Amino acid sequence: MIGFGVPNEPDQITHRVLPEAALGPPYFYYENVALAPKGVWTTISRFLYDVEPEFVDSKFFCAAARKRGYVHNLPIDNRFPLLPFPPRTIHEAFPLTRKWWPSWDTRTKLNCLQTCIASARLTDKIRKALEDSDGEPLLGIQKFVLEQCRKWNLVWVGRNKVAPLEPDEVEMLLGFPRNHTRGGGISRTDRYKSLGNSFQIDTVAYHFSVLKDKFPGGINLLSLFSGIGGAEVALHRLGIPLKNVVAVEIAEVNRNILRSWWEQTNQRGTLTDIQDVQELNGDRLEQLIKNFGGFDLVVGGSPCNNLTGSNRYHRDGLEGKDSALFFDFCRILDLVKCIMNGTKSMIV
Repeated sequence: MIGFGVPNEPDQITHRVLPEAALGPPYFYYENVALAPKGVWTTISRFLYDVEPEFVDSKFFCAAARKRGYVHNLPIDNRFPLLPFPPRTIHEAFPLTRKWWPSWDTRTKLNCLQTCIASARLTDKIRKALEDSDGEPLLGIQKFVLEQCRKWNLVWVGRNKVAPLEPDEVEMLLGFPRNHTRGGGISRTDRYKSLGNSFQIDTVAYHFSVLKDKFPGGINLLSLFSGIGGAEVALHRLGIPLKNVVAVEIAEVNRNILRSWWEQTNQRGTLTDIQDVQELNGDRLEQLIKNFGGFDLVVGGSPCNNLTGSNRYHRDGLEGKDSALFFDFCRILDLVKCIMNGTKSMIV
């Protein structure tokens, strides 16, 4: 699962032919979970101008796996990674855990970071099971502990003691600045939820890196389902100035996080908040495009609630209540393209 290529891997693909309807402006970039129900990515591709998805696991970019699919019309040659490289293994990311890490825990990468963490009851159960063992735990206990460690991304913090990651550790693994989700009265629970639904910055920035030479004076960004600003942070870390950003996000907590980051990093551009993608009709988009002179990039990762494997009881696919918002991404992208090109929308 390495898409068209990742840093330091051989056999890079540097050329592809895009369908004519997919050609910009604007560039577009859509993300969602790779392991979706059968047929979902075929549908996503069909609605996004038949562009072939690029599937990438963020384990090639950081110490945690994150299998995602991306449909975009960005160039794929001359990509470059963010520097310095982030830690690539668990022990590089958390060197203090080495002292306590048992030899029978052979993990080198964490699993996909979730929106919730293990309970104190579970970590206490693990501690007691290990303490009751005389010497090395029995294979059955090892198996139980490893299953829980993999499921909840637990790390060793003491003798026989495991613990979930702290929010700032999750931020580091995902490429966000320290304390990105802190402040504004946000709870730890909300921090985990916001981070679990976000982009992995180094992965996305690798794809966005081709834009650095194309927009030396800055970029106009339409960020749909913007969350905590993964696209904005990635562009900023690449050194691409953010001229005008329209960020559309339903959760007030996430809007506040993005606004706080915008102010803390002294952005010189304009940040416009919109709460609901359904507010973006043709008239509103036409006015925004008139104000900014058009969008250079449209980014979005619609909710995966009805797609992800951890939600098997409600995997309704793109027909699910939340994941159906994908079609709003298509509607808005088509409107933007048509308004900018002076043509009639293909989507009603």
